[in-house]
Amino acid sequence: MNTGLLAGCTPWPPEFAERYRALGYWTGQTLGESLRQRAQQSPERLCLICGERRWTYADLDFKVDRLAAALMARGLKPRERVVVQLPNIAEFFVVCFALFRLGALPVFALATHRRSEIVHFCRMSQACAYIISDQDNGFDYRTLAREVCAESPGLRQVIVVGEAQEFTSLDALCGEQSGVTEVSAEPLSLASPQAHEVAFLQLSGGSTGLPKLIPRTHDDYLYSVRASAGICGLSASSVYLCVLPVGHNFTLSSPGSLGIFWAGGCVVMAGRPTPEVAFPLIARELVTITALVPPLASIWLDAADGRRQDLSSLQLLQVGGARLSAEVACRITPVLGCRLQQVFGMAEGLVSYTRLDDPEDIVQATQGRPISPDDEIRIVDDADCEVAPGQVGHLLTRGPYTIRGYYQAAQHNQYAFTPDGFYRTGDLVRMQEGGYLIVEGRSKDQINRGGEKIAAAEIEEHLLAHPQVRDAALVAMPDPYLGERACAFVILRESTGSHHQLPAASDLRRFLRERSIAGYKIPDRIEMVDCLPKTGVGKIDKRALRQRIAQILAGAV
Repeated sequence: MNTGLLAGCTPWPPEFAERYRALGYWTGQTLGESLRQRAQQSPERLCLICGERRWTYADLDFKVDRLAAALMARGLKPRERVVVQLPNIAEFFVVCFALFRLGALPVFALATHRRSEIVHFCRMSQACAYIISDQDNGFDYRTLAREVCAESPGLRQVIVVGEAQEFTSLDALCGEQSGVTEVSAEPLSLASPQAHEVAFLQLSGGSTGLPKLIPRTHDDYLYSVRASAGICGLSASSVYLCVLPVGHNFTLSSPGSLGIFWAGGCVVMAGRPTPEVAFPLIARELVTITALVPPLASIWLDAADGRRQDLSSLQLLQVGGARLSAEVACRITPVLGCRLQQVFGMAEGLVSYTRLDDPEDIVQATQGRPISPDDEIRIVDDADCEVAPGQVGHLLTRGPYTIRGYYQAAQHNQYAFTPDGFYRTGDLVRMQEGGYLIVEGRSKDQINRGGEKIAAAEIEEHLLAHPQVRDAALVAMPDPYLGERACAFVILRESTGSHHQLPAASDLRRFLRERSIAGYKIPDRIEMVDCLPKTGVGKIDKRALRQRIAQILAGAV
């Protein structure tokens, strides 16, 4: 069988693919077909709420078909890539499902990404189109699009939700301004992809530089969605509040918006994750489930004491993206009145949940157990030898929804995956009885800033581009609110005269902002030093640097 994977993707071995189909994990349904099926079964059921807009499944399905036809008419072809950078708005789903039905591949960028990241995504994926909103949270994405187009010659078009200026308006493209009211289904069926084909490209945490691209197929991703919806007890009465970025893997599929659509429930879009925005939506729309990262969970808990809204509809609060402290975990049910579910996962595949019937000590102290009976787990030492039960080691995994390789990254894949196909997650874990995982930290050179992953190598490279920086090392420093923040240790070049004053920390931050990287990647603290400690083999000793900044913060230095 044709694997359906793009050139530069690694397929599952045939014997694994056959077994996953035989076991019913891979059903042969595409993401576009899953929405169509739900719209045919429950056309008048409320599907999506975004501000004052309230769409049924029939509404969404129609809008998807109309956009798919328009994109096809403009020359978009199956397997072409489209960078999608949209905030939490309903158009995100119209765009994504239209691309799914055509067999074109969304590349999911976050709203916080800037020129450096977007140009990388466009070049790496060879994207032909870029879809944005006009403005969000005070930022004009059309200005960003001009910068991206100047450095991405492969882009044929930019499509804008809102005021398009010189670009193409999504509304005009869909025919809402030209009187188009019907779309023929025949062209769409001709372009329909197969379930074993790649559906989209997600972004890795980027521990070794800019993010890698993760190819997910319709088959493997829908299995994760269906199984997650079952674990979380979703039904047609479920109402999901989308507060984290809509294109993030957690928000999209764990069980996320796609899990809600599969179950026939309703997704409510929140433009901001703050209690001031989220609490009224929970009360008004009778939200039953939502997902947060630990820092947001703490903010919600602090705000809940003085709330005026009725949050009694909320049944389940998922928390993931970073380690949740036991202190915060034990407050969630007493304060918010809902069940806590810890979630640990990655865009590369593996997702682990505490179960709804787990005892409180399991829910509060572990990050759950994997979705599938066929999620294979190894916990190994530095030599890839399995550790004793209950001991901390490196987490390796393979299974029916975990990729076998990054897109166009053959060299990186040689050490990111074992020869027999296990993915090296970069997480340090230990396993309790019953298969429950406790995440102890990261082995990769990466900072987890409240769920936002920062690759140390990427920021170090930017710092080294400054003409007066001789060396730099980025490490995590402890933070009671975000878990980790970023601290850069910088060695400056000696000044060559009175007209070459050495830069201050504020100057370096300004320099990084001017290089158009996401704001969360700017170091929270910059320490100027004369030298960096080295290990026995001459590498920068980041463990010593982490200890040093921890001591500084504790007042011991």
